[in-house]
Formats: sequence, structure tokens, C-alpha cells
Amino acid sequence: MSADPSVILHSDRPAAALAVLKETHPDLTVHACDSYAALPELIGRVAAEVVYSVRFDGTPRFPRQALVESPTVKWVSVGGSGTDHLGCWDPERLTVTNAAGVAAGMLAEYALGAMLSFSLDLRGFERRRQARQWGGGRVEPIEGKTVLIIGLGKTGTAVAGRARAMGMRTLGIRARPKAMDSLDEVHGPDALPTLLGRADFIVCCVPLLPSTRGLLGAAAFAAMKRSAVLIDISRGGVVDEAALLAALDGKQIKGAALDVFATEPLPGDHPVWSHENVAVTPHCAAVYDGWDIKSVRMFADNLKRYRGGAPLENVVSPERGY
Repeated sequence: MSADPSVILHSDRPAAALAVLKETHPDLTVHACDSYAALPELIGRVAAEVVYSVRFDGTPRFPRQALVESPTVKWVSVGGSGTDHLGCWDPERLTVTNAAGVAAGMLAEYALGAMLSFSLDLRGFERRRQARQWGGGRVEPIEGKTVLIIGLGKTGTAVAGRARAMGMRTLGIRARPKAMDSLDEVHGPDALPTLLGRADFIVCCVPLLPSTRGLLGAAAFAAMKRSAVLIDISRGGVVDEAALLAALDGKQIKGAALDVFATEPLPGDHPVWSHENVAVTPHCAAVYDGWDIKSVRMFADNLKRYRGGAPLENVVSPERGY
């Protein structure tokens, strides 16, 4: 690391980010890049040492090789929390950090909103409104219901806090189980099959890793209550979409709220569009006004540490994904 590194801001809206770095690091030359295609050439031309990067044009086209195999890049600061789009990297040569927590509250509110939407049957009432039908439907409290949170990072912890405030029973799964505030029970991954059968709502917020790909498949859906609702705010690929569709078709579960998919944008002919008991959102649960500035300010703070030779915060392990 150096006190005067060559820095690239890789974002589809770099102007606001540049303003933050001009304010916090006025002596530093920062290069902006607003496309995937231009990043490899720019890294080579300016011998970039540090790259702040946002995945803004999908994963398949992301120029991961230019970042993880560059001979000059020593630190990649991911603007969001997920790092699966970088694939594998050598932590001895490259440090990767993320902005974990920047959207934890918003994601938790999305999960809570989805739980309330299903318990209040808002989708059913909307269908009746469109049909100008008075009556029918019923509401249920979420107080006293059980939520299982798979993944207890900053997002999962925020979900637990909001669920506890609503009077829900909170169960959680994490790789290294330990007692946590707002969690009634914390278990390891081996307890998943048993816990699924106890939950009224399942909130999935784990990173996409070889160990989590297809984590919720046919066996998982078979273990759920028929009244259960799945809320997926993790990454596309954690939920086996074919198994989910089969569970919906077979009425094995009540419904789902999905913000992430294996293929994004979601194709217009995808079967999930036809399910009335599924809420589909376009990977936007973490996107709110100001999230990008908050993320860049986290990067700016970390950049001060980097330039001063101090340890970085939010360093990601390629094996754990967090």
C-alpha cells in the first residue's frame, strides 16, 4: 500500500462519488470509469492500485479478470455487500473489502414489509379491488409468528431486530453459532432441515458460495410448512428456482417474495411471473436514495486507513464470502 495510490472509481454514476473523494482526499488523483468495457484499459493505463467498483451492469459481463488478475491492483473495494461476481481471488496478493451494512436496514425493512404483505393479504385485497369485489380475505398478525433467518451478518441481524420488535419469535443460522441479541435461538447450518419446519417466514440472506449454491432446494421446500413464506434477499443461485417453482405449483408453501434471481434481468417468459402468490422485485431491495453516497463515504474512510498503513475494515475472505 502507498500514501498516494492510483485510484479508480468504477460506477455508472461517478460524479457524486468523485465529489465525496474530492472533499475527503483533495490531494489524490482519482480516475472515473462508467462502463465495464473501458475498465481493463484504464487499469493498465493508470497502473491502478485501488479500485472502488459497483456491479451496475449484471454479473456475466463484469470485468472480474481485469481486477483480480491485474499486476497493479492491490485493493478492490466493492460498493455493495456481495462479492460473488469477483469469483475467486488470491488474498495474499489482493485485498477485497465490501460495504456490508450500507443497506442492512433497508433490506430488513424489505423483509419485514414482505412478511406484513402476506400476513395482511395485501395482494389478495388488490386483486379484489381490481375486480371491484367487496368482502373476502382476512388479515393475520405477525406477532407470535416464527421467522427463520438464514445468515446472520449485518442484514440478518437487522432483520432479527425488526422482527423481535414486532413480537415475533426469531430463529437464526450462522456458520459459527453463538448467542446474539434479538435472536431467541442461533444454530449452525446442520440444523436447517429441522428449523425450516418451525418457521412461518424464512428470510434468506447468505452470500453465494459453493456451499450455499442451491441451499434451498427440493428437500428444503419439503421440510417447510404449507403456510410458510420465503423471502429471498441473498443472491441468485442460493435458492433452487426449479425446486421453488415446483413447491409453489404443488402448494407446498404459501408464497414468496423474491428480489434476486439466477438470471437478471428476469426473462419475460420466466414461469415465476405467472404466480400470483409471488412478489417479484428487480434486485432493488438494497437500493435507496443515498445508498451510493453512504457506500462511497465508507470507502473514503477506508482509503484514509489504506494511505496511513492501518488495517482495512470489512475485509472479505474469498472462502467465506464475507
